[in-house]
Amino acid sequence: MPTDRRSISSPAGPRKLPVVAASADGAASADGAGPTETPRARHPEWVKTRLPTGATYFEVRDLIHRLKLHTVCESASCPNIGECWSRRALTIMILGNVCTRSCRFCDVATGRPLPPDQGEPQRVAEILADLGLRHTVVTCVDRDDLDDGGAAHWAETIRQVKARCPDMTLEVLVGDFKGDVTCVDTVLAAGPDVFAHNLETVPRLTREVRVQARYDRSYRVLDHAKRRGAVTKTGLMLGLGETLDEVREVMRQVREIGADILTLGQYLRPSRQHMEIARYVPPEEFEELRLEALEMGFPHVEAGPLVRSSYHADGQRDIVRELLGR
Repeated sequence: MPTDRRSISSPAGPRKLPVVAASADGAASADGAGPTETPRARHPEWVKTRLPTGATYFEVRDLIHRLKLHTVCESASCPNIGECWSRRALTIMILGNVCTRSCRFCDVATGRPLPPDQGEPQRVAEILADLGLRHTVVTCVDRDDLDDGGAAHWAETIRQVKARCPDMTLEVLVGDFKGDVTCVDTVLAAGPDVFAHNLETVPRLTREVRVQARYDRSYRVLDHAKRRGAVTKTGLMLGLGETLDEVREVMRQVREIGADILTLGQYLRPSRQHMEIARYVPPEEFEELRLEALEMGFPHVEAGPLVRSSYHADGQRDIVRELLGR
């Protein structure tokens, strides 16, 4: 197992803001140096974000902490946390904040998780009802320690959210359940509006980037969900060393199985212990890929340096409704 990530045995400890470095004009680089590190090379202007500010941001943060919930926004050091929380948009992360996998791009802690919190589904439903969202994303850590990978917990969370927020469209961003499609069926039976699972990178780099995952297994999970009639979504990070032709081939493959929504974003290194950035993909290349994906038939594509799988997902309600209507 790689030793380039922190490893802990419980989720105890203070929550953290994403690692950012502010510039003179108040902008922040999503991959800034820590207090004891040498300053890193400056990022291009197109990957700078603002430091979190504003009353709404702190209101959302306090609500999350009061209900003892986790978000991928904090746990994975997302650079968009300030913008999203200021719009009351967030991505809840269930099944704890300790992952059983050690993906080399991810800042979520690796270790031995605690048992699933049986009260978590109800609290997730409570916060989403309080926020009054029209669309949201719920994700999770990988739980390879559980026989069902957390599928039953997922299903209960979906049912609780649907009961409390009947008008909200719900996107679930799940792991691969080690390829067990009966677990996928358990999640789908609870009725999420969008079933998302990220391929993250191209086949050639999958074992290096995702370590315990397999591209073909993730592809089969998406294929199975689509065959069951789900609206499906997947995403890739660019800048890990892939070629544009490899990205185009993945786009073709996932469109062949009918994937509905695609996201393409820039990989940003959370710390020196994670994979290095091979290159910064300029905005015009993202736009070129977005247009190509639309030509392939994807109903909706989000592509840009700061795009993440749940970035601006709250603006996808109408397209999701349309896809569900089909």
